[in-house]
Amino acid sequence: MEETFKTKGTCATTIQFTRDGETIRNIRFTGGCNGNLKAIAKLCEGMKAEDIAAKLLGNTCGGKPTSCADQLARAVLGMEA
Repeated sequence: MEETFKTKGTCATTIQFTRDGETIRNIRFTGGCNGNLKAIAKLCEGMKAEDIAAKLLGNTCGGKPTSCADQLARAVLGMEA
């Protein structure tokens, strides 16, 4: 199932991904640091949502309380931005 998540507090504005049971695929960010976000998407491709969250939830960027990686973790867990 294709999902779109509107981020909050990051340069990326949305995250799109496909949920196949517990597995997350086809992760795409709109906006943000293109190279870094492509790398995050490749590293997380095919992982279970809980494994993505275990690695990325709580990650911050600069002085912000969140990051694109943290927002991805929130997205795959179905949390609020």
